[in-house]
Amino acid sequence: MRVLLIGAGGVGEAIAMIARSKPWVEQIVLADYNLSRAMEVQSKLSDPQRFPVEYVDARDQQQIEALGRKYGVDLIMNSTDPRFNVPIFEAAYTYGCTYMDMAMTLSSPHPQHPYSLTGVKLGDYQFERASEWEKKGLLAVAGLGVEPGMSDVFARYAKDHLFDQIDEIGVRDGSNLVVQGYDFAPTFSIWTTIEECLNPPVIWEKGRGWYTTQPFSEPEVFNFPEGIGSVECVNVEHEEVVLIPRWVDCGRVTFKYGLGDEFICVLDTLHKLGLDSKEPVKIVDDRLAPRDVVAAVLPDPAHLGDRMVGKTCAGTWIKGRRRNQPRQVYIYQVADNETCMRQFGCQAVVAQTAFNPVLGWELLNSGAWKGVGCLGPEAFDPVPFMEKMAEYGFPYGIQEMPA
Repeated sequence: MRVLLIGAGGVGEAIAMIARSKPWVEQIVLADYNLSRAMEVQSKLSDPQRFPVEYVDARDQQQIEALGRKYGVDLIMNSTDPRFNVPIFEAAYTYGCTYMDMAMTLSSPHPQHPYSLTGVKLGDYQFERASEWEKKGLLAVAGLGVEPGMSDVFARYAKDHLFDQIDEIGVRDGSNLVVQGYDFAPTFSIWTTIEECLNPPVIWEKGRGWYTTQPFSEPEVFNFPEGIGSVECVNVEHEEVVLIPRWVDCGRVTFKYGLGDEFICVLDTLHKLGLDSKEPVKIVDDRLAPRDVVAAVLPDPAHLGDRMVGKTCAGTWIKGRRRNQPRQVYIYQVADNETCMRQFGCQAVVAQTAFNPVLGWELLNSGAWKGVGCLGPEAFDPVPFMEKMAEYGFPYGIQEMPA
């Protein structure tokens, strides 16, 4: 398989590091607007012919198409902020290859009732284009990271193998990670974190459909496994809520994230000061988006691994019935930062995200997964994916919970 990887940030680097041991990966083109960053990643891979570096402006669809043609790629992997999804998605369609991302096209809040009604939902653009991909016989795999992605695979596995009836699916994410030496240092892209945390969270209910609520609403304490312990989680906008109901019959879907009071306070402050804005403003003689300035002054998550300690957990909590008896299970994956640094040279949050697309590439390459149109991870058989997770260094667990 020949892959054009758009974006050589923390997750892009981890994708390349995880994929380098896979013999079926013939070539990965490391494409980024920051050539020095792409070259930094290449230097860790020790094979410049297999991992060539190219400059790319992710806003330029024609430039992406040209790189696809130059290298004859089979798949374009989107590892950028989701603001660039449309040109990358359309470049894959026009060039004529498989597309994959880890976060879907952006939402727009309802103009009059943002905290009760949905406006443009995450991924709406991609699903509206699905029929055109089908007509062309092409596949776009949307949302195959850890969340969305692995968590969606777990939801489909629960439907197929663990439950006769599902009442509620709740994706829950929490950690006990600490970044030493910084007062505030997000472990993932702050641009994406601001986007998903300050937008109105989406909830899905059978009979009502999708609706929105206030950011950080409905706090609950969830007890995470493998020593992480109790973490307060709150509603956050996330793709699982728009993906899971399309393929998994259930009564309700939510996503809650363990942010912590300090993180929520920082995000609220950024919003009050207008520093979460994506719209450029004039600063002396330049025009810059405040959110890009925030991202520029904070430490790069890709370089925090040696300062991090602890574990992060991503998983799917399913409530329902099996053989007429109530049942609750939490299907999860815990990534330890020390282990991820030792095995892949990447910190836990980006490594836990990155193994999923590489595993997805393998299943597409072998034919275990196939399809056309725009499909979420729930559209595929979950068993081949879950059987290979331990082989990739990220085994899953299933925890029975009191019903």
